[in-house]
Amino acid sequence: MGVSPVRVTGLTTHLLTRARRPRLAEAAFAGLLIGPDLVAILALSLFPLLALCALSFFSLDLASPHRTGWVGLENYRRLLNDGRFWHALQITALYTFSTVALQLALGLGLALLLFERFPGEAIVRTLVLLPMILAPVVVGLLWRTLLLTPRFGFVDYLFEVSGLGSRPWLSEPTYALVSVILMHTWQWTPFAFLVFLASLHALPTEPLEAAKIDCQSWWQELWYILLPLLRPAIALVAIFRTVTALNAFDAIYAATGGGPGTATEILNLYVFYVAFVHLSVGYGASLGVVQLLLALGITALLFRFLRSEVA
Repeated sequence: MGVSPVRVTGLTTHLLTRARRPRLAEAAFAGLLIGPDLVAILALSLFPLLALCALSFFSLDLASPHRTGWVGLENYRRLLNDGRFWHALQITALYTFSTVALQLALGLGLALLLFERFPGEAIVRTLVLLPMILAPVVVGLLWRTLLLTPRFGFVDYLFEVSGLGSRPWLSEPTYALVSVILMHTWQWTPFAFLVFLASLHALPTEPLEAAKIDCQSWWQELWYILLPLLRPAIALVAIFRTVTALNAFDAIYAATGGGPGTATEILNLYVFYVAFVHLSVGYGASLGVVQLLLALGITALLFRFLRSEVA
């Protein structure tokens, strides 16, 4: 006596349903676990971003509440004619490019220098990493008071002792910009050093041993062997350091406040002054949106470069 096709189909459906139940239960349990985190992420990141974009289309001036209202793209038109915005954008570009380039060069140099084992290796590496542990606002106050104070700061004292004389490190525009670039580089070069050192230890030994035999100089070994092998690490460090430089605020604010004048006023500082000092929240929101788009665009380009290097 044969088995009815209807009964076979019903049995198969029943078995599949019983097999799906544990999976559905697991999915529901996973949803309960990640649900609160997902809500928190939405509340702390997505909703503020949406609010920022929405505020950029309003004229919201807390000093003159009666002027509040919808203005559409007027804030963005105002931005195009804002000379201080373009100046802050130029300072941001110079600050970001200089600090990232210096960190890549110094971090790689330190990693190569401290790659080989030597007595006191752990102590030296710990000392190199110390600046990264400090909070940025502490770094800004440290450089402003202990290092760059005229006549009494350590750096200024060294200049006077060497016969070069005191320098207006934070009161003259060029010196102030150079000082904040060096300050940021000093704090975050240890990050590049740490990544490059770990990458050097992870490299295969065969190409390095062959390079010592085939290459006629250390420079050839660095240029033709080490740098190509370290390209993914270099791209990764460039991405992280660029994002950090674009979002810099604490150290510069503590050291110079964006001054003298607007000599060290990067875009992040200008947004702060417009929105929270001059209380022009709507225009500050439009500046924040532009800064966000710039950061996303640069980060996307760097990630594309990283994927091409890894591939």
